[in-house]
Amino acid sequence: MLEIFKQIPLYRFLAYCNDLTLEKVVLDCGAGGETPPLSLFFEYDYRTIGIESDNEQLQIAENYAKSKGQDLNIMKGDMRQLPFENNSISFVYSYNSVFHMTKAEVEKSINEMKRVLVPGGLFFVNFLTTKDFRCGEGPSLGNNQFEQYDDDIPVIHSYYAENEPETLFNDMFILYKEDRVLERIYQGEKIRQGFIDYILRK
Repeated sequence: MLEIFKQIPLYRFLAYCNDLTLEKVVLDCGAGGETPPLSLFFEYDYRTIGIESDNEQLQIAENYAKSKGQDLNIMKGDMRQLPFENNSISFVYSYNSVFHMTKAEVEKSINEMKRVLVPGGLFFVNFLTTKDFRCGEGPSLGNNQFEQYDDDIPVIHSYYAENEPETLFNDMFILYKEDRVLERIYQGEKIRQGFIDYILRK
């Protein structure tokens, strides 16, 4: 029985990837966690590679892969300095990850992901937006960057205006863009979350 993954936007990215005839190799930057979406790509016969900077999240993902009998090839690493050659990977994505750093670091990470992507390859990334309920909370680092807490751990969150990320993609072609606002119940309270999703071609 196939598992339904919580990271729903990645199903769309998978569909875009499946439409191409490129080698089925995919890289996840920020690949840890309890339901690593690389498992979804593995089920569709992709060779998977993952980068994760947090030891605990890496171990959780490894435990999940082991329970499924999958070798997802997730390693400790930093998306700001990827250990891969130029133009070497067909499909690259980073889901709910890049905005946990400053905007300068986000730009550095995205440049790295573009560097390793093959010409004609596809890239998926999403950003938090200024429509999110947490935008403005915590100590400000300027330019809609704030230090906030996730599970009692201080984490930087960077929030973007609607078209702001597109300056990072002047050398790519936007295939798909979605400005999403979600309202849901979280820990008994109604919250509002804002994201922008991009699927791009190099």
